[in-house]
Amino acid sequence: MDLVKSHLMYAVREEVEVLKEQIKELREKNSQLEQENNLLKTLASPEQLAQFQAQLQTGSPPATTQPPAQPASQGSGPTA
Repeated sequence: MDLVKSHLMYAVREEVEVLKEQIKELREKNSQLEQENNLLKTLASPEQLAQFQAQLQTGSPPATTQPPAQPASQGSGPTA
């Protein structure tokens, strides 16, 4: 019985270490995304922010073909 208990404790400790590492990576990724989000907010025009808020309220997905910080270049490039 002690062998089973020690084996389970070892397995749980290993899993805890894996989860701690995942938490660390997720926190780092979250911090990076927050910084990117703040940067995008500062670069976006008020019209772009309003359009994004409207998309969030209607539930429609945001346009991914055009970067949100560059709507003025829309249609001015060569067509494929």
